[in-house]
Amino acid sequence: MDEIKWLEVAINTTPERLDEITAKLTAAGMTGLVIEDETEFQQFLEQNRQYWDYVDQELMERMRGVTRVKFYVTDDADGRTQLERYTRGLECEYTTRTLVDNDWAYSWQKYYKPLSIGERLYVVPQWEREEPVPQGRVPFYLNPGLTFGTGSHASTQLCLEGVEAHTRQGDRVLDLGCGSGILSIAALVLGAERASAVDIDPKAVDVAYENAALNGIGKERYTVRAGDVLTDRALAAELAQERYQLVLANIVADVIIPLAPQVPGLLAEGGVFLCSGILDSRAHEVAEALARSGLRVTRKRERNGWAALEAVLA
Repeated sequence: MDEIKWLEVAINTTPERLDEITAKLTAAGMTGLVIEDETEFQQFLEQNRQYWDYVDQELMERMRGVTRVKFYVTDDADGRTQLERYTRGLECEYTTRTLVDNDWAYSWQKYYKPLSIGERLYVVPQWEREEPVPQGRVPFYLNPGLTFGTGSHASTQLCLEGVEAHTRQGDRVLDLGCGSGILSIAALVLGAERASAVDIDPKAVDVAYENAALNGIGKERYTVRAGDVLTDRALAAELAQERYQLVLANIVADVIIPLAPQVPGLLAEGGVFLCSGILDSRAHEVAEALARSGLRVTRKRERNGWAALEAVLA
């Protein structure tokens, strides 16, 4: 079957005309609109600033001064007839770019290759699971197309190294802010008996379960919940009914700091708290919060401006 070609249509406009243009496009029958607007982007960052310590400068520059509307039509006679109808009377310039189905679905896969982490872990994109695994490595299969962490970010790698160093046969693991489940599933692959995971985003539940299934891990060993342990007292109390040899938090400093007082009540005797997603410039703030909560930092890992801390009960 021939690949379907698409036209990406981009209309550059101004904040003042944005509502007018989207209304005209919708009235003409185009409802699948993508809006890129610097003002909305900045509002989104401000309203959700607790979820990150920084925003990539390249992304900031790309959004600077932008007010743009995008939509897509097939790159054929019918699509161009639709394009003429949609843009009639807009009185503004637009650009087009040809795409093919392969651009949408699979071209990103070339950027994901197996990744060796620490002494034993080998993170493998699920479409390469038939490829040989280096001797001495434990394969961990992951679908990088599922929105969340893939293991390629420095903060995730630092935490995975800690997971590898501290996971023992039979351990119980708690993963706070689990995303794709990469950390807790890695612990299970390395021999942990059971793991519980929590994320504030409900989409993480299905993503983590799917990645666990890729590694032959079922719900009898792995439980994933959606919720916020900082605000949901019932959830926090439920998690605290058990003690864990390994508690993981690859989030950001502004979440780890208020989370710190809960950690001692989650750790088993001799257990380890691994936290990452911390800009190196803020590692001292996190370390101080851990100390105030009765934890002692035993190791700091650093890479590319990011830090991961290991702590135990003081």
